[in-house]
Amino acid sequence: MPKNIIIAPVGDNINALFVGLKEFPTEKIYLLAPADYMKTAESAIKDLEKFGIPTKIIEMKGEVWEDMFRKIGEISKIEGGNNIIINTATGDRTTTCAATSAAFVNGIKAFSVEKGMAMLLPVLKFSYYRMLTDKKMDILKNLSKPNCCMSLDELGKKTKMSLPLISYHINGNLKSEGLKKMGLVETEDIKGRMEIKLSTLGRMLIRGYVS
Repeated sequence: MPKNIIIAPVGDNINALFVGLKEFPTEKIYLLAPADYMKTAESAIKDLEKFGIPTKIIEMKGEVWEDMFRKIGEISKIEGGNNIIINTATGDRTTTCAATSAAFVNGIKAFSVEKGMAMLLPVLKFSYYRMLTDKKMDILKNLSKPNCCMSLDELGKKTKMSLPLISYHINGNLKSEGLKKMGLVETEDIKGRMEIKLSTLGRMLIRGYVS
């Protein structure tokens, strides 16, 4: 039976890591540790030595959600996506939510721990790239460039699309979801003018952290 590669955010429930080891045969562990929890991660490594499982601490820096997606994406590429499972129960509130979301959007197996029992979470694999037309991708790519775009007019000029077409791709209709409903862009009405920018998820998708 193949063993698993465990990814676990480090937080205030690190003991859940050892519950997972009882349920899932493990060959390697990656601990994703924010700066405030580095000592917790180092202590966990000492406890893991008795199991003889290779463990690596990866320090998280910057914005938690974006860095969580990036680190999980990088590990998945290094390990070839094989037998990876995320223990979402080990982190704090923020890192647990970020790790769970990263598992869902990338179709990676994950589990939580409740009352000392590990519970597999549903794998909700879907691909944003299959849902995005070339024109929607063009809008996202332009929005990712510095100083673009402060208005729909400016975005229309950059993408060579009419305002009705830009509005359709952003807001969607009954038959097609727009970028806003997909959670990839955010809009704000400022003094009667709609400003648009990439959401955190939109930035992560453009940078390749979401599959």
